[in-house]
Amino acid sequence: MKKITKETYLNWYKDMLFWRKFEDKLAAVYIQQKVRGFLHLYNGQEAVLAGALHAMDLSKDKMITAYRNHVQPIGMGVDPKRVMAELYGKVTGTSHGMGGSMHIFSKEHRFYGGHGIVGGQIPLGAGLAFGDKYQGNDAVTLCCFGDGAARQGSLHETFNMAMNWKLPVIFIVENNGYAMGTSVERTANHTDIWKLGLGYEMPCGPVDGMNPIKVAEAIDEALQRARRGDGPTFLEMKTYRYRGHSMSDAQHYRTKDEVEEYKKIDPITQVLDVIQDKKYASDEEIDAIKKEVKSMVAECEKFAEDSPYPEAQQLYDTVYDQEDYPFIS
Repeated sequence: MKKITKETYLNWYKDMLFWRKFEDKLAAVYIQQKVRGFLHLYNGQEAVLAGALHAMDLSKDKMITAYRNHVQPIGMGVDPKRVMAELYGKVTGTSHGMGGSMHIFSKEHRFYGGHGIVGGQIPLGAGLAFGDKYQGNDAVTLCCFGDGAARQGSLHETFNMAMNWKLPVIFIVENNGYAMGTSVERTANHTDIWKLGLGYEMPCGPVDGMNPIKVAEAIDEALQRARRGDGPTFLEMKTYRYRGHSMSDAQHYRTKDEVEEYKKIDPITQVLDVIQDKKYASDEEIDAIKKEVKSMVAECEKFAEDSPYPEAQQLYDTVYDQEDYPFIS
């Protein structure tokens, strides 16, 4: 694994802070009805992405996830202005305004969504890995999903096939404690989701999903196993989301005290504590990062605000790939 250095911590701090503030801005403009539909925010889970990106080879590895999917493509290299524009439904968005919050996608940056069907991305992630193995690519797919999706039957079918074919895929359940508003304790007679891998003799285990170092180490080990041809790994990231399942979630299923307790191990705070303890940056330098992040978010908002909506003709232009398709009146 790449060495974790002073620069790593500073990059983690800047990236995670930007992701957090990006999502906060989306929450604000959603209330203003500038972003419509559903909006699922990642606040609190940033260490999972930060650690994963540190271990990955972004020149070839892939990622696929569920609908809590705004910051992952940004981490993979997608222009955040285009991500925000997509949420606004603008033509400059990643899917020209036709995907919206739940369907961010970038083939160029090997980010394959953004899927609204719960658990629907699990077999697709294995399919991406199958393609890489078939073609002899030295690439690995990270397939992320929530604790609710872990109860889908498609997970078991996929686990069986992935182990049987030794596919280069890492299955990552981001266990933030609640499937929508239902706690993990109420969805099954077991709470250690990672143990589902044992039934397929798949290497598996729990990971501190609030600490990017622990995440990076676990994913690096899984990446090495996959690149050796030894097949998949199943990791349970023990994490937490500070906001509701979506913006329409009143969060009656948990107390404010519980949320505040988890904020004591906030991944951004953990990284900042290391930076300050090791004197990696002065207070002035930390303030400069905060100002830069604020400016970056403002640029994204302005870009989205100033961008035009798609023309109606776009609906027809994107249906058929063949330009001279003969059966269009």
